[in-house]
Amino acid sequence: QVHLMESGGGSVQSGGSLRLSCVASGDIANVWCFTWFRQAPGAEREGVASIDIGGHTSYRESVEGRFTISRDVDMNTLYLQMDSLKPEDSAMYYCTVDGFQASVCLRRDPRNVPFWGQGTQITVSS
Repeated sequence: QVHLMESGGGSVQSGGSLRLSCVASGDIANVWCFTWFRQAPGAEREGVASIDIGGHTSYRESVEGRFTISRDVDMNTLYLQMDSLKPEDSAMYYCTVDGFQASVCLRRDPRNVPFWGQGTQITVSS
């Protein structure tokens, strides 16, 4: 079992920045990738950014250049720096772990992703 706890959500105006954090605990020895997913009301969950144990990253096209995913290995903490936020970035953001390289993890069917945090809400106003 892997336990994931997100923090850092909130409300911000368009163009603003937020930084999400996710602390992982439990059986993370076999985790290969850490991925942020999001879900807006009425929409399906979608991969936003992923990083694997080799440090490779992969981003959803709509956030490329605005979001940065990183990981503090010693602290077992995942981050998502979100800059130049847009109203369409408003969603519940979830931290997940999986067993593939970043480019694969980003595009995984959410139904197949084994471990999820409880989520943190991001609201971007225009």
